[in-house]
Amino acid sequence: MRVAVLGLGEAGSIYAADLAGLGVAVAGVDPRVAATPPGVLRAASVAEAVRGASVVLSLVGGAAAAEVLAQALPALGQDALYADLNTAGPEAKRRWALAARDGGASFVDVAVLAPVARARLATPLLLSGPGTEALLPVLAGWGIPTAGAGGEAGVAAGLKLLRSVFMKGLAAGLIEAVTAARAVGAEEWLTGQIAAELGPAGPALVSRLLAGTPVHAVRREAEMREARAFLDTLGVPHPVTDGTIEWLHLLAGGSPD
Repeated sequence: MRVAVLGLGEAGSIYAADLAGLGVAVAGVDPRVAATPPGVLRAASVAEAVRGASVVLSLVGGAAAAEVLAQALPALGQDALYADLNTAGPEAKRRWALAARDGGASFVDVAVLAPVARARLATPLLLSGPGTEALLPVLAGWGIPTAGAGGEAGVAAGLKLLRSVFMKGLAAGLIEAVTAARAVGAEEWLTGQIAAELGPAGPALVSRLLAGTPVHAVRREAEMREARAFLDTLGVPHPVTDGTIEWLHLLAGGSPD
């Protein structure tokens, strides 16, 4: 089996390197990243990377996902599985699935449910879309924990955004509380209180949220804007999500709205 990884940023480079480490033939491409993961064949273009690939993993970011798909489709084989792991709204995933179908590829909407840098190939994935049943056993064979969410693209994307409403909202509430506690000299006490409420894994979770949220604030702000748009389509009020976006925007270096 040959796999193409489109996008060699943090997550893409991990998938590419770890799959190559399993003995999978991996081609990768990313015009913005100079480094090539060990064991990965560097391609000069998207078309070169996907030519002959049985599975394509797209990790280019939601803003570039449609254009990269358009570049890939003419070079894809008829039985290729195109797995889009980018964070985007359900409607975008449905559009991309239709484009893939018209181009002869089988599309899979893949939601990444945890930071890839933490668990690497053990990061859980949620799949939906036409190619789900074909891709599930492939991913399981690589040791990737997966679950299917149905045959319609966009379902996995929507569920991930709903999860993000809670997880990023939790991080925002934590940061706001700890920032205030720091101002009165009670940071250590409050983080201990919060960690205790979260159970045995609480201390590690609090540490990850406090350390990781500022580092990834730009990407997470974009994700939460997608989540807010999805909540709008559902007719659900979103004051917590609004506040989360404001916190992420500030942490990313933006000015208050």
